Amino acid sequence: MKGMEKMNKVILASQSPRRKELLALLGIEFEAIPADIDEEIDINKDLVSEIEKLSYQKANHIYKDHTDCLVIGSDTIVKIGNHVLGKPKSFEQAKEMLTMLSDNTHEVVTGVTIIVNDKVETFSSIAKVTFYPLTEKEIDEYIKTNEPMDKAGSYAIQGLGAKFIKSIDGDFYTIMGLPIGELYHRLNKYL
Repeated sequence: MKGMEKMNKVILASQSPRRKELLALLGIEFEAIPADIDEEIDINKDLVSEIEKLSYQKANHIYKDHTDCLVIGSDTIVKIGNHVLGKPKSFEQAKEMLTMLSDNTHEVVTGVTIIVNDKVETFSSIAKVTFYPLTEKEIDEYIKTNEPMDKAGSYAIQGLGAKFIKSIDGDFYTIMGLPIGELYHRLNKYL
């Protein structure tokens, strides 16, 4: 896009170490500034629209104070049937989530918003993840590692949780929190 040569910087509106790692793969310089917003979604509404709205709110929250920058906001949810699985608040909640995921397929939805020069582009990516059947012992041992405790759905696909994954239909990086291939192609017109 013409005029973008003067853009000062790219900002990732996130504190997620995984999103920072993924954006770094694109080889662009960026600063990460967490967006301090209420991250509640209405589970009675279309969840894809809700997660896209949340990604917009994050990006816009940072963009308001950095209008000379390109800002990227992102958010991810894990859903199985009508249940949204956030970050567990206790070991018991993590066990309940992992039991739900066992021998089942769930969806991971990541919404992304790019704001630059007052233009807004929002998109989402959906990946379907199928778990192998898990024993109670496997679940308990995994929870003891503490890895599930700050992850939506109580697992990290890029960590110890990888051993539970039977198949993935969709973008692996969507599950990690940033569909990096699609983001790269969309950013090309701005950078």
